[in-house]
Amino acid sequence: MKATRLVALAAALVAGVGTVFAAEEANKAPSDPQQQTRRAVDLAICLDTSNSMDGLIGSAKQKLWAIVNELATARPRPALRVALYQYGNNGLNAETGWVQQVCELTGDLDAVYGKLFALRTNGGTEFVARVIRVATDNLKWSPDRNALKIIVVAGNEPATQDAKFKLEDSCKAAAGSGIIVNTIFCGNEVEGRSTGWADAARWADGRFAAIDQDSGTVVINTPYDKRLADLGAGLNKTYVAYGKAGREGAANQAAQDANASSLGAPAAALRAQAKAGSLYGNARWDLVDASKEKDFDLSKMKEEDLSDEMRKMNAEQRKAYIAEQAKKREAIQKEIKELSARRDEAIKQEMGKKGLNEKSAFDAALRQAVREQAEKKDFKFEK
Repeated sequence: MKATRLVALAAALVAGVGTVFAAEEANKAPSDPQQQTRRAVDLAICLDTSNSMDGLIGSAKQKLWAIVNELATARPRPALRVALYQYGNNGLNAETGWVQQVCELTGDLDAVYGKLFALRTNGGTEFVARVIRVATDNLKWSPDRNALKIIVVAGNEPATQDAKFKLEDSCKAAAGSGIIVNTIFCGNEVEGRSTGWADAARWADGRFAAIDQDSGTVVINTPYDKRLADLGAGLNKTYVAYGKAGREGAANQAAQDANASSLGAPAAALRAQAKAGSLYGNARWDLVDASKEKDFDLSKMKEEDLSDEMRKMNAEQRKAYIAEQAKKREAIQKEIKELSARRDEAIKQEMGKKGLNEKSAFDAALRQAVREQAEKKDFKFEK
């Protein structure tokens, strides 16, 4: 399978990816004052990591933050968790059908991104029915009857290879649990339809998409990318880490900045946009985000969990310090949002000049699919 065939594919693999709430708290709905207005969205991303799928993973890395930014426009505000699976890799356990849960459902998108960057391909046997069944049965999906629950499975071999589990049974079991299955075949559409990928989506109320060798993820540089990346790095200075989770969270935040930057300025700009959005939060390790939680009480913080700088402050000074950092963050976020609007317009104009149709990019196609599925759950999106 040519990499050009795969470039657009994984942009969709994170279709619907959204909120970043770290924590033990990340595995349940957020508890901030707006909790009552949030709606649960759970997404399981299932990636074929057999040989020739490097382009798939690379595209997912490139476009993850674009999907986050898309979902940030949804109302009511999503409380979205993401899980990551890999399958079809010879390095995995044969007894599990070469299927592995890489990351359970979590709101810590930085953690998911880090796991995504660690994936490596290795030839194998791709059991699509198995990974759908495992994700359906093993994840702790939201019990909310109004939750949007989606599995996205992508690969480039027949979806009917599993002799132990029938594809139809796995898909209908997912649908019976209220889970939509979107399928992505990296290859000719006719081949995808004849090898079970379209049927899998139909059996689970989802959408099927195929990417031919001429498709690709549209990546356009703009004059705003570097400034956005710099502002994204500047946001990190407004975070007030606390406890052991603070050290780990701050380090991982910087690591994922570096991962995005390694893909080029456009990816770094998209990550900065996501960090300025309403779906990026780190209440588990950042006092600014934690202070927005309904039950937050700074006076109950243990001295040993505070930074050396904050330990020297009295109670009022600590409150003032957190408020000051929050104000600085809001100012940076405002500038990012303003530049992001200009960036989006610049991309639109450049695509027009080059005769590119955004709808031909897979990430755009799957974003539209998720929009439609979300709208059926009464989500509304900004135009």
